[in-house]
Amino acid sequence: MSCTGVILAGGGASRYGGRPKGLERVGGERIIDRVARALAGATDTLLVIANAPGAQDWMPGVRVAGDLRPGEGALGGLHAALAHAGTDIVLVAWDMPFVPATLLRELRERGEREGVDALLPESDGSRRGVEPLCAWYSARCLPGVEAALDAGDRRVVAFHAQVATRRLTLEEVGAFGDPALLFGNVNTPEDLARAERQVAAHG
Repeated sequence: MSCTGVILAGGGASRYGGRPKGLERVGGERIIDRVARALAGATDTLLVIANAPGAQDWMPGVRVAGDLRPGEGALGGLHAALAHAGTDIVLVAWDMPFVPATLLRELRERGEREGVDALLPESDGSRRGVEPLCAWYSARCLPGVEAALDAGDRRVVAFHAQVATRRLTLEEVGAFGDPALLFGNVNTPEDLARAERQVAAHG
């Protein structure tokens, strides 16, 4: 079955002075390119979800689409991803420079094999205990996402009670690296400096 790799390039980047944080460089490479490379190793085609002016020029040859329900936050981004892709998706936020293709392949393969609707990795660094912006979602999630938005619930996990979800346990995630590193994101200049130090330390 087909699976689309989605780069979610959302948010106002208020903590980054309004600059497109995914276009910053870590280890000499734009974060968006690092994410795209990981997704390309685990999915069949790529899609960027972005509303920013000029987004069409970020990655020539890669399809770009915007929110269908603007102003709905990350859940609105997930809605756009599922609606525009029309397939199962692996979704990764564009500010996560260290997510490996091996982990994304595991999410996809487990999700397809186990017949669930969503497969999310566990993380100590998330207040939800999982990483919804680095996860596999079946196309079957779209009605549940729409229902949550219609109800005014913009939590990115708001639809989980309506679908069959499963977690990749923290121990299982650990087989791919330190979760604190894998799911680290770049929201501020300080985060960018820390990511550069991690590249220097880990390669």
